[in-house]
Amino acid sequence: MSKHPIVHIEFSAIDREEAGKFYSDLFGWKITQLPEMNYATFDTGEYVGGGLNPVQEDYPAGTIAVYVGAENIEATLKKAEELGGKIIVPKTEIPGQGWFAFFTDPTGNQVGLYKGLPQEE
Repeated sequence: MSKHPIVHIEFSAIDREEAGKFYSDLFGWKITQLPEMNYATFDTGEYVGGGLNPVQEDYPAGTIAVYVGAENIEATLKKAEELGGKIIVPKTEIPGQGWFAFFTDPTGNQVGLYKGLPQEE
């Protein structure tokens, strides 16, 4: 079986700094504010980390996005379409980080794909 772990989770946030402080105080997560991207990341210390994404028209309050790791985003999107899914966002570069895409499954659930840049050793 190929590996497709959940690799990133995003919560929508009207105020990413306030949301970051909340999760830091509540769970002890390390929050990194990225004001140039209007984004913040969180590190849980174990397992999956994620981010705080700004609330937008197509990303309303209460939205949670789950990203699944994919070695080949294009092939995974193609297979999702063959199985009845629909591509929402094609493979898109995140400068200095990797690539992402979004699709919906046949029941309307939105799922993200992510492929990071190779890690230097």
